[in-house]
Amino acid sequence: MTSNIVPSDPGRVLIFDTTLRDGEQSPGATMSHEEKLEIAQLLDEMGVDIIEAGFPIASEGDFNAVSEIAKLSKNATICGLSRANFKDIDRCWEAVKHANSPRIHTFIGTSPLHRAIPNLDQDQMAERIHETVTHARNLCDNIQWSPMDATRTEHDYLCRVVEIAIKAGATTINIPDTVGYTAPKESADLIRMLIERVPGADEIVFATHCHNDLGMATANSLAAVEAGARQVECTINGLGERAGNTALEEVAMALKVRHDIMPYTTGIDTRKIMNISRRVASVSGFPVQFNKAIVGKNAFAHESGIHQDGMLKNAETFEIMRPEDVGLAATNLVMGKHSGRAALKDKLKQLGVELADNQLMDVFTRFKDLADRKKEVYDDDILALVRVSDDATPDYLSLKELTVVCGTGGQSADITMMVDGEEKTAKTTGDGPVDAAFNAVKEIFPHEAKLELYQVSAVTKGTDAQATVSVRLNEDGRIVTGSSAATDTVVASVEAYIHALNRLILRRGKVGAGADSREISYKDVS
Repeated sequence: MTSNIVPSDPGRVLIFDTTLRDGEQSPGATMSHEEKLEIAQLLDEMGVDIIEAGFPIASEGDFNAVSEIAKLSKNATICGLSRANFKDIDRCWEAVKHANSPRIHTFIGTSPLHRAIPNLDQDQMAERIHETVTHARNLCDNIQWSPMDATRTEHDYLCRVVEIAIKAGATTINIPDTVGYTAPKESADLIRMLIERVPGADEIVFATHCHNDLGMATANSLAAVEAGARQVECTINGLGERAGNTALEEVAMALKVRHDIMPYTTGIDTRKIMNISRRVASVSGFPVQFNKAIVGKNAFAHESGIHQDGMLKNAETFEIMRPEDVGLAATNLVMGKHSGRAALKDKLKQLGVELADNQLMDVFTRFKDLADRKKEVYDDDILALVRVSDDATPDYLSLKELTVVCGTGGQSADITMMVDGEEKTAKTTGDGPVDAAFNAVKEIFPHEAKLELYQVSAVTKGTDAQATVSVRLNEDGRIVTGSSAATDTVVASVEAYIHALNRLILRRGKVGAGADSREISYKDVS
């Protein structure tokens, strides 16, 4: 089955999401197999047209994730990335071929800087493009080709290789601004030039893939659409290497809100944006900046007296879109310790979150515990509890008791943990309460992982606010992220640290060291 190649509606813009491939290239943003499957399902349900599920040749884990996403996908075309060689392309096809609608995406760097890397002249590269695109098309009838660093490629040569790729069977030509170098007018002019000059351009889809190094990714993408591109490559929250990619939520909402000047449509159910934004932030360990467009915490917040007065009289005075349009509750209905499961379930539904019964019970238990300790439980508090529940891992390690002593005389932590069912204790000092607590955890469970990130943010306002903590560890290239939320910042910090260690244990595949080590699986620690 082939779909999503050429839209029948000339105003229809295809959304190509590469959160699971380009987004995961952000240092430290590596996701587990289960998390990739979950994000892919959310993207599929939201109406993404093409999901770039990964780079199958990169690792066995990436291949398995792409393959399983392909088998499970219900609506979206599933795409894999491959370099311009037969081995990569064959591996990519093996991963995506079980999808209802598979796509092979192959690329090669065409700018002078990138041609110098494989030491190919223009004619040699042109021949490789012809051979590899032809090979891919013999396997699959939905082929995307990208001239990497297209915006810094000589225009005559770019036209030449695009024509070669189209004649070899490419159905989508993606024009990447790989290093975020271009500007909106240039982006539009480049697409317009290719459509006008390249034979066969009217029979394929032109796509745009913009990076945000100069903060213009979304503007460049929208300019390309106005010039004739009909596929936008993007990621949730703009996740991606360096300054990130075009943000899916920005493109979808810009086309929806400013349909008067950009008469294009997408298949995105924008009401699902906030839910997937929060989930991607959680599993990647990359929190969304407060003032981020569409999905930032302050995107629909108003503190100025003039703004608040205007909002009370007419929300349109200071809001160009409704919070409900992106999946946000319009108000913060306060819930407390007397609220029941039905009320919590209804509140979660308002927030765009639906949980299975066992997940709901886990969140409800945490909610009751929080309500006993907090005066008011807000929407953001509840969503933080959901994130903690979603991120639960098998507890080979777990926190049982923690006592911290702080003062001018020093900081110490007395901790009791369960390690594979055995209770262990340690008491250590440190430069601060969190440092002392982390030292105690390391004494109980020795490891060589380096702490790459420790980040704390308050979920809501007030001295009783929950703290959300993210911890990133790196052990010999294995990068894992742990997170937790609690009204006690030190407890949240230790739980996030332990969460990361549990993930590290799963990534290792064994626990212990030397003769005492033993192989483990997910089942062993569940």
